[in-house]
Amino acid sequence: MRGAMHARWAACAVAVALAATACGGGNGGGSGDAGAVLSASWGDPQNPLEPANTNEVQGGKVLDMIFRGLKRYDPETGEAKDMLAERIETSDSRNFRITVKDGWTFSNGEKVTARSFVDAWNYGASLRNNQRNSYFFGYIEGYDKVHPEDGGKQTADTLSGLKVVDERTFTVKLTQTFSTFPDTLGYNAFAPLPRAFFDDHDAWVRKPVGNGPYRVESYTRGSQMSLRTWEDYPGEDKAQNGGVDLKVYTDNNTAYTDLMAGNLDLVDDVPAAQLKNVKNDLGDRYLNTPAGIIQTLAFPYYDDAWNKPGTEKVRKGLSMAIDRKQITDTIFQKTRTPATDWTSPVLGEDGGFAEGLCGEACEYRPDEAKKLIEEGGGLPGGRVTITFNADTGSHREWVNAVCNSINNALDNERACTANPVGTFADFRNQITGRKMGGPFRAGWQMDYPLIQNFLQPLYYTNASSNDGKWSDKEFDRLVDRANQETDTAEAIKLFQQAEEVVRDRMAAIPLWYQNGSAGWSERLSDVKLNPFSVPVYDQIKVS
Repeated sequence: MRGAMHARWAACAVAVALAATACGGGNGGGSGDAGAVLSASWGDPQNPLEPANTNEVQGGKVLDMIFRGLKRYDPETGEAKDMLAERIETSDSRNFRITVKDGWTFSNGEKVTARSFVDAWNYGASLRNNQRNSYFFGYIEGYDKVHPEDGGKQTADTLSGLKVVDERTFTVKLTQTFSTFPDTLGYNAFAPLPRAFFDDHDAWVRKPVGNGPYRVESYTRGSQMSLRTWEDYPGEDKAQNGGVDLKVYTDNNTAYTDLMAGNLDLVDDVPAAQLKNVKNDLGDRYLNTPAGIIQTLAFPYYDDAWNKPGTEKVRKGLSMAIDRKQITDTIFQKTRTPATDWTSPVLGEDGGFAEGLCGEACEYRPDEAKKLIEEGGGLPGGRVTITFNADTGSHREWVNAVCNSINNALDNERACTANPVGTFADFRNQITGRKMGGPFRAGWQMDYPLIQNFLQPLYYTNASSNDGKWSDKEFDRLVDRANQETDTAEAIKLFQQAEEVVRDRMAAIPLWYQNGSAGWSERLSDVKLNPFSVPVYDQIKVS
């Protein structure tokens, strides 16, 4: 969340670092065939593609293609730039007046107005609509009435802090000063929605209608989503191709095989098993670049076994039992970097990255690991099981390696076992259903390039992506203070103090920072990954 006069500190603090990692690729950028369609690997999203109900990567890819919001994160630098926002004005970083640009419509012809945003945000915030991203509206006045906590009764349908002034203007009143509120508005949860979404919701869910450079032509769950260029798209970032067929794969090795066989144009997650061969296989049609992604292990704090006094020593011991360097060197061929904090190097020091903050807890110290786990009362039930989705990301390989490392450190070949779940959607459903009995994969791809986004959504009490339900009053207090701070350096210091609380409690185990990777066919040129590691689909050219 960000603010007009003071909001620029956030974007500017990371722009230089992101520019250094921004992602070029392709074969020289030919003219391409504007009507040609490319095919790309994909995974089924967990939920229907409602903007406020999508907080995972696969669904996010599609929302980035079919929606444009008030802000958009620059695909080169990550900076939050005005998109549909003509002006975002504030004098106190608490009350905002937002003017929407004229001339924008949804792909069904409906005009995008101030009401399109206000209605969408009210829908997303409402408890009865059960949206995963409702938390992102939590600082708007009236949220406690439309989304009461702890089983309270909803007493309002709309946020009192949202007011439509006229067709192109609305105001936002927050419950506190929030200096970076405007810069969060490029996140998909804040996208506008057409009246068709509300008038026939079931039909919209089957075939979403947005205002981005692509429109959804068809979607068969478990098979493919076909997107086609929207010819009347009013933005400057028009698609340079005719569309994208997103093909569902439950094994990214199969996707890579299809790429090599000429049956697929783009793979945006090169599997670990192919990293030794990819440069020989693809040459300059392979891209590997730093991204705002960290891989962690989260814990189910709703399970008393992991939330009793002393278990922080067990978690720290497990962290020290993991040989991160060996895993990133051998399995990932140095396309991952051992984590030393809970954020990402793409932020840079000016943006809040604190190299080494994790300290000895992220170092491989097997003797100390064994000792700490014993001091903490031992592994709950005498063993630990790591749950992960087996369909994407080469997770099976690294989870097995992590377990082997833990078993070696503890001199117990049965101390750690891997628990694969077939698909990402099923894995996410088990997580949101609070069915985890031990640590689970919790990789995080930034929503926007701020230290706040690596901490608050994951560790703040009842936050949208706090899947383990960890809670700490001191952490919450520091985050609240940081969000209110308008001085760049002071805000970052407070966020880093909050991160130290995460470290001291070992709320999650940081594993490694992840690069974005992509491989593509000879048909494609101008392939790039944005700082979030997602292909910039609309700029890809197809011959």
